[in-house]
Amino acid sequence: QVQLVESGGGLVQAGGSLRLSCAASGRTFRRYAVGWFRQAPGKEREFSAAISRSDSTYYADSVKGRFTISRDNAKNTVYLQMNGLKPEDTAVYYCAAADVYGLAVRPSFYDYWGQGTQVTVSS
Repeated sequence: QVQLVESGGGLVQAGGSLRLSCAASGRTFRRYAVGWFRQAPGKEREFSAAISRSDSTYYADSVKGRFTISRDNAKNTVYLQMNGLKPEDTAVYYCAAADVYGLAVRPSFYDYWGQGTQVTVSS
């Protein structure tokens, strides 16, 4: 069982930066791939970034070059550094953990989800 808690969301102006954190419980966190997803009002949850147990990373085209995902297994934490934020990045951001090799893009592959943190980017 893994419990995930996101933090770091907030209100920022366009062009600004935020760093989201996903803190996990459980000593086996390092065996999980972790993804960040986001959901804007009236839209489906969409993939943003993922990191594998071996630190391979993958990004959605919409955030590539602006967002960076990383993990610190000693702290049981995964980060999402978001730079160059745009109003269209406004959403609730969720982290999720998947007991898989490699990377996972589809939400259905993920076993555990956090409660989400709101990111609002003003123009």
